[in-house]
Amino acid sequence: MAVRLRLMRMGKKKQPFYRVVVMDQRAPRDGRYIEQIGRYDARQDPSVVEIDNERAVDWLSKGAQPSETVEKLLNISGAMNTMKIQAGGIHVVGVETPSDEPEDASATEEDSSGEEE
Repeated sequence: MAVRLRLMRMGKKKQPFYRVVVMDQRAPRDGRYIEQIGRYDARQDPSVVEIDNERAVDWLSKGAQPSETVEKLLNISGAMNTMKIQAGGIHVVGVETPSDEPEDASATEEDSSGEEE
């Protein structure tokens, strides 16, 4: 079964909003879906893009292919970057996490307290 991430149209006539869903590629546009992972409303200003990035990355890692529009939405939400980092497509340089109390700050406090006396 070929699985795709794509948009499912909802709303009234002339007032569309979309669900980002995981569904079989052969299913109709508004047919049965496997899982809903987000929503997209282009009519609001600015456009609303709400996507569960963890679920999107999970489905992408399982081999689901996004449609062109959904791929753009995943880039906006950051899910595609997360997927590329996990797959090794993007190299990330490690960032040093600061400790609770830096060694230099405690030494500076002792020096300044000695000067005040």
